[in-house]
This record gives sequence, C-alpha cells and structure tokens, in this order.
Amino acid sequence: MNDRSGMGSGRGAPRVRVRSTGGRRASSTRWLERQLNDPYVHAARTKGYRSRAAFKILELDGKFHFLKKGARVLDLGAAPGGWSQIAADKVGPTGKVVATDILEMEPLAGVEFLQADFLAPETPARLKEVMGGQADVVLSDMAAPTTGHRATDHIRTVALLEAALDIAEDVLKTGGIFIGKIFQGGATGDLLARIKRLFAEVKHVKPPASRQESVELYLVALGFRDE
Repeated sequence: MNDRSGMGSGRGAPRVRVRSTGGRRASSTRWLERQLNDPYVHAARTKGYRSRAAFKILELDGKFHFLKKGARVLDLGAAPGGWSQIAADKVGPTGKVVATDILEMEPLAGVEFLQADFLAPETPARLKEVMGGQADVVLSDMAAPTTGHRATDHIRTVALLEAALDIAEDVLKTGGIFIGKIFQGGATGDLLARIKRLFAEVKHVKPPASRQESVELYLVALGFRDE
C-alpha cells in the first residue's frame, strides 16, 4: 500500500484474539476481533478519519482522480461522513461538498449537511438548491442492511444504486462522474445498459480497503452525457 492511504504500518503486528463470553454472541466476538485486527481501522483512528471507508474513496480517487480542487461533490447516504471528509479535503475551499443522509451526522469542516430522505420526491430539488449549481461528482457508499441472503442483499443494494443514479442524472453536469456501491455481480442487464447510455465509460472496481471477504464492488461511471 502506498503512503497516500497511510497504510504502510501495522500489518506485521501480532493478531489480537478475543475470547467468547457468556454475555456476548459469537457474531459479536467475530466482529470485535475483526475490528481489533483491521489495519484500516487503526489507520483511520490515527488520521482522525470518520470511518475506515475513507480509505476506499482515497484509493478510488488515486486511480481515477475525480476529486479535483474546486469541484462540487454530492455525497448520498453520507453518515458518518468518511467520504465527505476526504472529499472536502481534496476539493479545498474553492470547492463544495454537500452531504445528505436520513441519519444525523456530526458537523464536518467544509461540508454542508442536509438531513433528509433522498428517496423523498422533494429532496432532489432541495439538494440542487443547497449545491448552488450542478455537481461534478456524485458519490454513494450506501448499501441496504444485510439479511445474510446474498441474492436479497444484492437486489436491495441495486435498488439504492438506481435511486442514487436518478439523483445523479438530475444534478450532474456534462462530463461528471458517478460512483456507487454495488455487490458482487455488479450492475447488469437493463441497469448496466442505462448506465452505459448515460456515461462514456463504466468500470467495476474493488479497492484494496474493501475487506477480502466482502462482496462489495464500486461502480465508477465517467463522462456523464447530459442529453
């Protein structure tokens, strides 16, 4: 891992084992052990990032260079703010980052937050008003709560991706970029055909910060065609 993500250390540390107790479920023990041994979790705390997900957007931007100085960025489903935090740092004071989530989010320097359900019919107009113009980039790191049934989880996350794409189509400027989370298998069929009509280039990417066992991928759509 390169220095940009700050992940150059910690991988050689002894593995922490968590003992199961009568008051803790096995799944909770596994989650705690994974957190304690995750170098991205440690690095996020060291750097003051809101979440380990910050490294995913850093890695995607390192590959595609979409967070440019002065850019306008819309972050959908932003809480707790890991992606917005990186975006604000990258676009600088001449750019603008608007974040929205149905959940509350602690204030972030350089980020304007709108607490709203982005699926509500009035939300897109409110977002455009707050943005003060069209967006260069629309981000979505949203996934539906998992059920443990992979096909169901994929369908629910695809539905969120489609809803985020609807917003992107409404607010992106010509040449803009859309990045959204999808599960293994990626965008297919009618959805993929739609995305290819809207964008000049479409890729599926799994950044190094995505856990190996995770089925998540990111759809990166470049060159929005505002027809």
